[in-house]
Amino acid sequence: MLLANRLQPLQANVFADMDRAKAKARTAGQPIIDLSLGSSDLPTPPHVLEAIAQSLSDTSTHGYLLFHGTQAFRQAAAQWYTQKFGIAVDPETEVLPLIGSQEGTAHLPLAVLNPGDFALLLDPGYPSHAGGVYLAGGQIYPMPMLPEHQFLPVFEDIPVPVLAQARMMVLSYPHNPTTAVAPLAFFQSAVDFCRQHNLVLVHDFPYADLYFEGDALPSVFQADPDKTVSIEFFTMSKSYNMGGFRVGYAIGNAELIRALRQVKAAVDFNQYRGILNGAIAALTGPQDTVKAAVTTFQQRRDAFVEALHRIGWQVPVPTATMYIWAKLPEAWATDSIRFCTELVEQTGVAVSPGAGFGKSGEGYVRFALVHEPAILETAVERIAQFLCS
Repeated sequence: MLLANRLQPLQANVFADMDRAKAKARTAGQPIIDLSLGSSDLPTPPHVLEAIAQSLSDTSTHGYLLFHGTQAFRQAAAQWYTQKFGIAVDPETEVLPLIGSQEGTAHLPLAVLNPGDFALLLDPGYPSHAGGVYLAGGQIYPMPMLPEHQFLPVFEDIPVPVLAQARMMVLSYPHNPTTAVAPLAFFQSAVDFCRQHNLVLVHDFPYADLYFEGDALPSVFQADPDKTVSIEFFTMSKSYNMGGFRVGYAIGNAELIRALRQVKAAVDFNQYRGILNGAIAALTGPQDTVKAAVTTFQQRRDAFVEALHRIGWQVPVPTATMYIWAKLPEAWATDSIRFCTELVEQTGVAVSPGAGFGKSGEGYVRFALVHEPAILETAVERIAQFLCS
């Protein structure tokens, strides 16, 4: 059977690859400590679950949900953004519900790129950013993220011929996988650069609330308050522990929102109205569970970093996200995939290889802090045994 050529770049996926490695280890009887996937283990807030539960018996929620039926959710999202960032948002033209922000970032290139156009992506970066570009027939120019530049891309290094064919730039801070954060001044320079070169500026913002020190993290719209070139994606998965419910939204330039809405209209309707009712409860209700989640991940970060330091693996202390981005010991510095595969086979500890996030990720691994400190410390003990074997 002949399949489309566009599937060729999608053969490898860091999460699918590690899923196969975990399954193999389980089959061999190895108990798994899974630190490879950033799926929060914390419970969804009770008032969110209650809003969803009450919707189940309401038969008016059981049918297809089209755009105009999402008005209450769009209003809640706009209100949340205005309260958090001081940015005025029109819920009718500048907000679009999504089946998770990953759906939005993967579909947007279909609305922006013509075949052969370049997208400027962070390297390393989140896999769905590249996947959407490939499905749209676009080309990728990877912007290397290096520690000597605080894991921020250097726009001046982008070749002029690439810029001439480029249509969009994708940023994401706090960053997955490096955990880097970006100051407002960086976003201001990014907005200026995109205006100068007629680029759409995409900001994937799932970790807006997950920071541990310093000032609140900036939205791209604090650098582009008139939404001249920008679109930003938010998910309910991280702040509100709603990963399995698959709900997020885009806020941005009205033309971009309309274009993404056109793509979505050809692919899906929306998720169940009861899930959106839960998301409304999350955005408009008490935010104490968000603060509690941040405290929990900070405690896990501290315990895990301390445990790694005890075994001699020196890693920086991240100021945001739910991850640790760790440079591999010298013996493994050129093969993060083999490190992760052998680690899970021999110890049951599953982590993500840096190479799975892009060429510049080689030599690193990403740990997701999705277990209690005692389990994280057990994982480090197993890692220490592996490194000494």
